Amino acid sequence: MTVPKTAVLVLDSAEPELLAQFYAELLGASAGPAPGDGELLLITGGTGVVLGVRRDPDHIPPSWPLPEGSQQAHVCILVEQRSLDEAEREAVALGARPVAAEDDGSLPGSRTTLRRYADPAGHAFTLAVVDEDLTAHAAHGFGLRRR
Repeated sequence: MTVPKTAVLVLDSAEPELLAQFYAELLGASAGPAPGDGELLLITGGTGVVLGVRRDPDHIPPSWPLPEGSQQAHVCILVEQRSLDEAEREAVALGARPVAAEDDGSLPGSRTTLRRYADPAGHAFTLAVVDEDLTAHAAHGFGLRRR
């Protein structure tokens, strides 16, 4: 039997409160301190903890994507096609910096289906189109249940 555990991607930031607020607003979630860890903030949405931000006064923003095309680790935010442009406007208004956009060719008339950004601390994230109704998934916790 496996020991119960959970995982969360944690981003370092010299200003964790600002970065946590950026992701909380972008994801329609809330941000707050992790129990027993004053250096870690957790961004929590309808499906539970989705991201962490840790204080690192010496944080250096990563270079992304690398010239060789490798994306490395990044946060992928899934968006319905009809909401992609609006999600992009929200991200940029909150402080995201566009890095690149590309069309995978699967959606005729679409400007792009994958958009890359750097968050206010320089971490990589994407807005990627999914062919599903995300509101239905959110209502059911993406099929994730605590055991």
